[in-house]
Amino acid sequence: MVRFKYYFLSVFFVSTAAFAQNQEKQEVKKGHTNTNKFRQLYDEFSTPNMYRAASGAPGTAYYQQQADYKMDIVLDDKNQKISGYETVTYTNNSPDDLKYLWVQLDQNMRAKDSKSPLIEGSGVSDVLRPSQFVSNFMKEPFDGGFNIQEVSDTSGKPLTYMINRTMMRIELPEVLKSGGKFSFNVKWWYNINDHVDGRGRSGYEYFPKDGNRTYIIAQFFPRMAVYNDVEGWQNTQFWGREEFALPFGDYEVNITVPSDHILDGTGRLTNRKEVFSKKMMERYEQAQKSYDKPVVIVTQEEAAAKEGQFAETTKTWKLKAENVRDFAFATSRKYIWDMMAVKIGDRDVMAVSLYAKEGNPLWGDWSTKVVASTLESYSRMTFDYPYHKAISVHAKEQGMEYPMICWNYGRPNADGTYSDRTKYGMMGVIIHEVGHNFFPMIVNSDERQWTWMDEGLNTFVQYVAEQDFGKKHPEALSVGHDNFPSDRGPAKMIVPYMGGDQNFIAPIMSKGINVYQFGNNAYGKPATALNILRETVMGPELFDYAFREYAQRWMFKHPTPEDFFRTMEDASAFDLDWYWRGWFYTTDWVDIGIKDVKKYFVSSKPNKYIKDYLAKSGGSVNNLVPLVFMVEEGSEDYSEDLKEGTLVDNSTSLKEYLMDNFTPEERKNIKEPKYFYNITFEKPGGLVMPIIAKYTYADGTSETVTYPAQIWRLNDNEVSKAIASDKEIVSIEIDPKEETADVDTSNNIWPKQEVKSEFDQFKQKIKS
Repeated sequence: MVRFKYYFLSVFFVSTAAFAQNQEKQEVKKGHTNTNKFRQLYDEFSTPNMYRAASGAPGTAYYQQQADYKMDIVLDDKNQKISGYETVTYTNNSPDDLKYLWVQLDQNMRAKDSKSPLIEGSGVSDVLRPSQFVSNFMKEPFDGGFNIQEVSDTSGKPLTYMINRTMMRIELPEVLKSGGKFSFNVKWWYNINDHVDGRGRSGYEYFPKDGNRTYIIAQFFPRMAVYNDVEGWQNTQFWGREEFALPFGDYEVNITVPSDHILDGTGRLTNRKEVFSKKMMERYEQAQKSYDKPVVIVTQEEAAAKEGQFAETTKTWKLKAENVRDFAFATSRKYIWDMMAVKIGDRDVMAVSLYAKEGNPLWGDWSTKVVASTLESYSRMTFDYPYHKAISVHAKEQGMEYPMICWNYGRPNADGTYSDRTKYGMMGVIIHEVGHNFFPMIVNSDERQWTWMDEGLNTFVQYVAEQDFGKKHPEALSVGHDNFPSDRGPAKMIVPYMGGDQNFIAPIMSKGINVYQFGNNAYGKPATALNILRETVMGPELFDYAFREYAQRWMFKHPTPEDFFRTMEDASAFDLDWYWRGWFYTTDWVDIGIKDVKKYFVSSKPNKYIKDYLAKSGGSVNNLVPLVFMVEEGSEDYSEDLKEGTLVDNSTSLKEYLMDNFTPEERKNIKEPKYFYNITFEKPGGLVMPIIAKYTYADGTSETVTYPAQIWRLNDNEVSKAIASDKEIVSIEIDPKEETADVDTSNNIWPKQEVKSEFDQFKQKIKS
């Protein structure tokens, strides 16, 4: 049997895709900017080099500095004052010679002459709470800020230094050569602030009923700034909102506090037997073997009994930490203390909580269990947690993180009752702040420059960990909740922000202090972008592998956004430049809809398109090569009998082609679709995303097809798909599970449905 080719309509005209592609080339030739959303990010990215490879991995010459600290700290509970003497040993691992060192003095943000309050617009508010009015207009500024008493070398010789607000420059006696070390001393003190009054990241909370304070102490010592290959010294001023960039190092810290205080912080307690009672030691040893529930080291009764003592004597707690980027601690005589072990890889890690009785019963019931679950989830998504403990400290209106320790809010009512909002809020903030151990305490991004790299990545993994916690502890879920009620992560939750006023939205790739709607920009949108990337664009398996690769490549190192973007592509073979550009570099929004749906039937008779072509060309139907004609339902060429016939009945050319080119056995396996549709999708929104289309058929069945985002590569406004089906399509819905953050769903359904207002729905309900 002779097999031959049929020539179809494509010989007569240029395809739409080819035309669009040609137009794009012509625009570039004419000197126009290439605006195709699938172009590579070469203009936005820094050039790969010996320090940072094109793959997103650290380069062969990658380096980072080290800062080691030995500190003696004294906390004066009577006067709410902290003082310290520290020796810093700085190692210059860079290829550069350094003339001076930059040290961060973050507490200077609270100095009386601080400029931080002056950079915020503060017009007169129509209504103020009395506490706000007093704070704004009647109180003297808090006398905070570092009092630097000494800056010297190890022999005690003074060093020249200059303080510029929150940064201190120390002049070196001689140039610090590459590979060299330099040690210096700083003696300092400052007044500790009330973190409840003024929302500080650290400080104390006062409890008027018993006259005690709980202290959460961080950013409390002069800390080395980062020097790296990206921007030299990261010595941007600390204005208050943006967080920190810090080098790794080893710490030996001795902290002297009242002898009736309980204290825990970053690092391993090296004098436990000196500061623990015999009973506490017994309980601690028990906690190291308890994997299912916390063991209380200091009970509520024991803590309450100390609230009236106010010891005159002191006790020194000694902590040692290796390879951490910061140090923080919490101390109070009010603290209840519990712990449990959690298996991470082949190691045991202690999950720990410190809280005053005002946090119970909520904290005793859940805090440490949440810590343990968080370590398991984050370790699965990244790397095994490398430190020996993780501590959750109860502090009013707080949510802040440091290596191995964090402060978290969530306080029951005075009678011990609490709402679901309080419970889930407490669980969520603990997961988030414990999660910060991974981002940025270990994967050590520059928070001062790229807030989203710690907050956004961490909020994304927080969502995964929250869902894990709900599955591990269904008893924690309230009636009516099958899953943990996360407030960030799912696509639909970012829609109000992305569809909001463009005058008050900034790209994610903006410096944190300069963005509008900080929470949405730094936390919500990047977390949602990564969740959509995982669930909808790449798939969990591919995404998780690449995400783990990024985390493991940059453990205990300083990554940039390009390192993250490049690694995600390098480890997945997924070109994502279009995704990074749209979600991170622009404020575009998602809006994909159904513009038009047309139904077609096969016919043996020439349709209008061919008739018009022949009329213009002077051709004859008899001279056409055999063709299959598509006739739109309702057009002048359409007749009802086309509905009744089969494909081969309606098209002689098709029947002949099948008979001449296929054996009887082959013809049995050929599909015979009965319905043909031309579906035109439109994209009023600027953001490129996959098209997720759910097709529902007349027999009640349905299927969902995901068209990759690359479908928009040649036409950014609309695309059409030809659908051949043996079943009639009765409805089409775009993004049926709300996976893409589509801001306008009114164009997502065909046939278009009338959306009734809430008032119309109410009237309908009354009538029925």
